[in-house]
Amino acid sequence: MITNVTTGATGASAAEAAMKKSTGMNKDDFLKLFVTQLQNQDPLNPQDGTEFIGQLAQLTQVEQAYNTNTNLQNLLNQGNNSTSFAAVSLIGKEVQALGSQVDLQQGATAQLNLFLEGSASQVNLTIRDENGNVVKTLDAGALAAGKASLAWDGTDNSGAAVAPGAYTFNAAAVDVNGEKVAATPFIKGRVDGVDISGTNLILSLGNVKLNLTDVTSVAQGV
Repeated sequence: MITNVTTGATGASAAEAAMKKSTGMNKDDFLKLFVTQLQNQDPLNPQDGTEFIGQLAQLTQVEQAYNTNTNLQNLLNQGNNSTSFAAVSLIGKEVQALGSQVDLQQGATAQLNLFLEGSASQVNLTIRDENGNVVKTLDAGALAAGKASLAWDGTDNSGAAVAPGAYTFNAAAVDVNGEKVAATPFIKGRVDGVDISGTNLILSLGNVKLNLTDVTSVAQGV
C-alpha cells in the first residue's frame, strides 16, 4: 500500500502536540503566560524576562526539530512511492536477477541460467524442490566462459513429470585440469506481477518471487 504524504496542516498540529509533550505547554500557551506576567508586574520593579526568553527559544527549537523530522519523513515517503511506481512499471518486461530459482510451468520447458567465470570441461546441474530434495541431475558437458542457458524438460531422474512450481538449482563446474570453475546461477524471466504491500517490493515471474533489489538488468519484453 502506498503511504500518503502528510499535509502541512497536519504537520503543524503534530508539532504543537510534540512541543506540549516535551515542555508541558505549546508556544501559544507560553506567550499567553508571558503577556500575563508583563501585565501584572510592578512597573517600578520589573521582572527580568531573560528566563522567559530562554524558554521561548527552547520551545522554538523543539518546533523546528519536529518540523525537520516531519519533512524528512515526507521525503522518505515520496521516495518509497516512487520506488513502488518504478516496480509496477516493470510488469511485462524481462529482468535478470540474482538467485537460483527456476520457474517450471505446466507442459513447458524450464530454463536454467548460469554464469561461468571460466571455460569448463564438465558442468553438472542439480535441481531441487522446495523441500531441498534432489529432483533431477543434468550433465551439461563442456561450456564456454560467460552466460549459459540450459533446458530442463520438467522430469525427475526416473523420467516422470514433476509438478509445476518454483525449483532451485546449483551448478558444479571444473576445467580441463580438474580445477573448480565458479558457476553462479541467475534468474531470467518476464515480470507478470508486483507485490507492494510489504516492506520489500516483490516481483513475480510466474512461480518465482524475487526482491526488486535483486534485479541486475531490465529489457523490453517481447
